[in-house]
Amino acid sequence: MTTTTQPLVTTQVHKIYIKASAQAIWDAITRPEWTNRYGYTGYADYDLRPGGAFQVRANEEFKAAAAAGGFPCPDVIVDGEVIEAEPPHTVVTTWRMLMDPGIAAEGFSRIGYEIKELDGGFCSLTVTHELEGRPKLAALVSGSQEEFGAGGGHPWILSDLKSLLETGKTLAA
Repeated sequence: MTTTTQPLVTTQVHKIYIKASAQAIWDAITRPEWTNRYGYTGYADYDLRPGGAFQVRANEEFKAAAAAGGFPCPDVIVDGEVIEAEPPHTVVTTWRMLMDPGIAAEGFSRIGYEIKELDGGFCSLTVTHELEGRPKLAALVSGSQEEFGAGGGHPWILSDLKSLLETGKTLAA
């Protein structure tokens, strides 16, 4: 019998094309009234200057669902610091998930969003998440643990964002 193992991906890059303006995509990423509408929901708050705070607050529905599943979560589920912000094209932050003590103990990673306007009224959105030394977080955000009830990670969030911006509805709607 031969056993193969997949190498740990320490930098994940996800790219998607969205028929929306750079400003619409930027707003959907950086404004809490938008971030609460797609993906895993939650209110993302950015102080969009280098050194500014970044956090995602769980909404009541998310907290109730997590508690019902046996995983109560804190009010702030992700925190970090803004490294770079160039509206409406680039935002880079540190990023630490606080919902799971084991993942929180891995410390801060670095995540960047790059929005490029392209001909034809659409944009590319590239998410680069640097995950060196964070194997639990890397597995979670890759979406590879979806079958275990851990969600679809960045692929799910980006797909849901695209659906919302292009159709006005999320994937689960």
